[in-house]
This record gives sequence, C-alpha cells and structure tokens, in this order.
Amino acid sequence: MSSGLMFAAMKALFRLAIICSAIFAAVNGAASPAMADTVVQTEQIRAELTSERAVVAPGESLWVALTFTIKPSWHTYWRTPGDSGLPAEIRWTLPGGVTAGAIQWPAPERLPYGDFMNFGFSDRVMMLTELKVAPTVAPADITLLADATWLVCAEVCIPEDGSFTLPIKIGTEGARMNTRVGGAIASARLQLPQPAPWPVSFERKGTALTLTAGPNVGEPELSSVAFFPFDEGVLTNTAPQTVAFENGVMRLAMTIGKAAPSDISGVLVFYVDKLRTGFTVTSAVTGTATDAAAFDSATATAAMPLVFAMVLALFGGIILNVMPCVLPVLVMKAMTFMSRGTVDPAALRRDGLAYTAGVLTAFAALAGLLLALRAAGDAVGWGFQLQSPVFVAALAYVMLAMGLNLSGVFNIGGTIGVGQELTSRGGFTGSFFTGALAVVVATPCTAPFMGTAIGFALTQSPLEAILIFEALALGLALPYLVLCFVPGAARKLPRPGVWMDRVKQVLAFPLYGAAAWLVWVLAQQLSSTALASAFAGVVLVGFVGWLWGTAQRTTSASGRGWALATAGLALAATILLTATLGAQSAPATATSAGLISEPYSEVRLAALRAEGRPVFVNFTAAWCITCKVNERIALSKTTVEDAFTRGKVAYLKGDWTNRNAEISAALKAVGRDGVPLYLYYQPGADEPQILPQVLTPSSVIAAIGGG
Repeated sequence: MSSGLMFAAMKALFRLAIICSAIFAAVNGAASPAMADTVVQTEQIRAELTSERAVVAPGESLWVALTFTIKPSWHTYWRTPGDSGLPAEIRWTLPGGVTAGAIQWPAPERLPYGDFMNFGFSDRVMMLTELKVAPTVAPADITLLADATWLVCAEVCIPEDGSFTLPIKIGTEGARMNTRVGGAIASARLQLPQPAPWPVSFERKGTALTLTAGPNVGEPELSSVAFFPFDEGVLTNTAPQTVAFENGVMRLAMTIGKAAPSDISGVLVFYVDKLRTGFTVTSAVTGTATDAAAFDSATATAAMPLVFAMVLALFGGIILNVMPCVLPVLVMKAMTFMSRGTVDPAALRRDGLAYTAGVLTAFAALAGLLLALRAAGDAVGWGFQLQSPVFVAALAYVMLAMGLNLSGVFNIGGTIGVGQELTSRGGFTGSFFTGALAVVVATPCTAPFMGTAIGFALTQSPLEAILIFEALALGLALPYLVLCFVPGAARKLPRPGVWMDRVKQVLAFPLYGAAAWLVWVLAQQLSSTALASAFAGVVLVGFVGWLWGTAQRTTSASGRGWALATAGLALAATILLTATLGAQSAPATATSAGLISEPYSEVRLAALRAEGRPVFVNFTAAWCITCKVNERIALSKTTVEDAFTRGKVAYLKGDWTNRNAEISAALKAVGRDGVPLYLYYQPGADEPQILPQVLTPSSVIAAIGGG
C-alpha cells in the first residue's frame, strides 16, 4: 500500500470509529443509565475520571479514563516529560479481584519553553487504564477509588492532585456503553500508539542520531514528524528533528543526549493536521560515538580507548594508596612487615599475591554490585555504600575495634591483619582479607584519574567496566605487591623488638581518628536521635572489646564464660542499633568554611546562567575525604574568595552525602559517577569546564579567570 493511501485509510478509520461509537451509544442510550463520575476542578485543569462501560462481566476488562481539560497556554506532561516536568500518576484502591494496569499514554506533542523542550499535552488529553475483573468475582456494585497527582505548567508550574470515586456494576446482563463518554474512550483506545508496521533502526555518528523507518513508509502529507524516547537523556531534546523521505524510506535526524544507550525505545508520531498517529518502536543503536564520556580539562573529548581508560585507572589506584582513607590499612601492613623479621622470600611473594587477590576480589564484588544496582535503575556511583548510615556506622565500629586491638585492650592473634579474626590469621587468609579491607576503606576517596576512568567504565559494557575496575584494583595493590617481590626489601625494615609494643600503641590513634571521622560523617547523615544510637554503638563496641580482653586474661573458666556471654549480648545490641540507623536519616549538609554557597539545583543553575553570571559548582559529600581536603586547602582560601568576588562568580554546592537523584543525574550528564566534581560555567559557553579532582588555590583561580 502506498504511503498516501495508508494515511488516508488511517484518517478514514479514525472518523469511522467516532461515527460507530456515536451510533452504538445512541442504540444503547435508552437502556443505559448515566455513568457516575468524579470531577476535580482547579484554576488550570478540569480532571474527570470516567469509564467506557456502565456494566462489566466477571472475567472481562474495563477501560477507564482520566481526562484533563487544560486551560489555554497551560500544559501537562507525557510519561517522559522531556527537559523538565513530571508525568501524572494514579494510585488505585480497588476491591478484591480487580486489578489496574499502567497508564496507556496517547501520542504527545513537543512543547518548547525558553531553553527547554518538554513532552506533553495542551488543550485536552485522555489517559487510559485497563482494569481487569477476575472470573471469580461475584456480581455486585463496586466502587473504584483513585488518587491522582499531576503537574500543570505555564510561566509557573503547579503540582495538583485529586481523589476520585467511580461506581461500577459487575453483572452478567451484558456490557452497556457509558452513553456520555463511552464513545470518546473507545476512540481514544483506537488512537493509542501501535507497534510500527515497518522495520525501524537507529544509527549514531558522533552526536548525530538517525532513525530510519521503512521501506513502504512513503511520503504522506504530514505537518511534522517527531520521536519521543521512553527514557530520559536519550536525546538532546531542544535540538531540531528533521525528516526526509526517499523511495519509501523515512529518515529522522536527531541529536543524541547524555545517556547514549545501546537500545532505544519510544514513540514515533506523525502529525496530519490535528490528527496524531503514534507508532511504538524499539531497536538497537549502531554506529560509533565520538564523545562517550566527559574527561578532565586536559583530556580530549574524543571517545576513550579501553586500554587508555585502564591505564588511567591503574594510576588512580596507585595514588589511592596515599589518600587519607587508606592510611589505616597501610599502617597495619607496615606492622605486618615489622612483626615478621626475617621471612622466606617465597613466603613473602605468596603474601603479596594473596593481598592482591583480596583487593581484586573485593573490587570485582563492589563493581558487580554497583553495575547491578545501576542496571536496576538505581542512580549510584563510586562510594555509594557510604551513603548508607548502616555501612558508615559498621565501618566506624571496625576502625574502633582495630584501634582497641592495637592499644592492647584485647588481642587477635600475633599478626596484625584487618581487625577481625579472619585478617589475623597467617598466610593466605590473613593477607587476602587485609586486601579486601583496603578496598572497603578506600571507597570514600577519589584520586586523580579515577573519576575519568570510573565515569567511562559505567558507560561501557559490564565486561569492559569490570576490566577498568580491576585495573584500579591492581593499582591499589601494586605498591605492596612490588615490595613483596623486590629482593631484600623486607630486610631493610626495622628489626622487631620491645619497641614494637609502643609503636603498635601509637599506631592505634590513626584508627581512632578514622573512627571519629566516620562518626562525624554519621552526624551529617542522621537525626540527633539516630546519632545517639550510633554513639551508643560506639560505647558498646568499646565494652565488647574490654570484655573480650577480660576473658582472654581470666584464668577462671566460669569468669571467662560470663565475660564472653556478656560480650555476645553487647555485640548483638550493637548490631540491632546499627540496623535501625538506615530508617532514621535526616537531610544532610556538607558544610565547610570559606565561600558562601547556595544549594545546587538545576533550576537555580539555569537561572544564574540566564542572568549571564559565571557559576562554579562543587559536588561534594560529607564522607568524601578528598572533597573535604579540597575545600580546606583551596576553596576556603582568601585569595580564592577574592577571585570569586571580583568575577561575581556564583557558587553552588551539590551535597551527595545522602542519595539525591538530581545530583546523580548531574554527575552522569558529564560522564562522572562519583564526587568530588567541580564544574565552571563560563557565560555564553555551552558546556562547563571540568576542574581536576585535586584542587589548589591557583588551579581554581586560573579556571575562573581571576588570576
């Protein structure tokens, strides 16, 4: 069938559906009572819940519609709203045996507003939902309850809601059309997007994305064509969409967005006068990207080769060894060397390999969990586990316990490992779990090169992402591994002696410092009541350590038993207290001295840029040590403050201490998945400048042009 005939047939079918619906309604009008409906009226919208039929039989389906009649110049949003907005939602309360499906959305329209492009509806929209009645439901009069929320926008956006009550009869006397709105709902069902009747493909070349449909699409008399993706970030929504037809094949030229997925699904809409015809399409994306991720300012914006990303990750892992969050493990590994004295070189090499295996295994597990959460739709990044107060508290307790061990409150074997019995064992096991702990305590830190490598990794396939994370792990393990394999390195360390006890006690204090810092992180995450529970956990951990040491020093079997039993109860209480922390978090703020900041939001950033002001954005978190160091040594300096003042630079701070979807999206938009991240928006520039992850006052001043 030619394209002109196909679209003429569509228009004819649409008109025929309306005529048939009207005739059907007229025939059934005498026997059909008026359907009860509920109307919610606001200044901008008249919302009405109605059903297609007055009676539905057991085992059948019933279509209901939430219809918005929208005030001129106002609009609501489609399932994927575009650059801003929120879709309508319906929460049903239904009797037993009746279930509701998802909203079936009609074909939307593009709604430009300033620098944004939204997807939605103006004038009038009917959102359909299919309700299914189980065959076992007995005939009766039932009531459908629906609570709906929606966002309506013009110059301003207003969130609105309404509650609806709709009586329905379940009976066996046959279906009866709702005489008032049944025909309109039936017509709306016919207009829902249907699967495309021809092949569809997507091809990417750099930032250009081309949708190809056909053959046999033809060149109908269209007002326009538009594609609406089901997922956010697939397209640069404000970019024009240009259509061309040739020999029955349609090509729609678009611009790729930040998400750059491997598969794209959405609705292709043909507009003929006021008639919209939508087709659902799904296809893999072929072609190549020239800018798969955003890199540091010194890094080219072309696509990064996998090998180069792995090299960056390797260097990032090496630098991670000197970051403050890894210091406790380095302290314990130094104690391990000092406690050994003369060691067989072969045994030392085995120890280094075991430590490396622990680092690699823990990194693989962490990366696998991170990738799984992201695949499930969770917006998480590097250090995501530290957004959990439960994990932070548990890590603080482990650090405290290790410090108590070094202080001699209790003993775990003769070799210093990772603060737990597994790590105190000699040979492979102890070194393996020491390496695993190095990974756990490294997560609050982001070293130079890491952000670029991790951001790139999370845009690749799972296999490539794991390879990059393992390169990072190898970098973390490499210094210790080299030390174990360099001949004579162990002999250069001090000989063990009585002085070891004093050194061991002194080295407990960095661990106490790490525990104190983690408790400070908790203070940023928790309410005052929950923080009291965390402090109680600290006291209980100290009590458990003292009881354990008492049991070790007691010669009486009964005394040892009572001490261990009490320690077990205290430990159980600690676990219970810690488990409750996740439900008691409070809004957190990552505060620092120095520049006066405003909270980050997309709206505030857009407003400042619209004013023509330069904007410096600091994405930070209370648990990010690198962030805190940068704020202390760079952003709090008087010279930096003066440069900001001279340049009238606005300072926005995005606090990622607890999960924040808006900040996660902002990180992803520039190819990053962790903090710190520093962006400088120069007036008139399309893209921000990405600053290094380790700041100096001079680098900040140079970036904002204040030097």
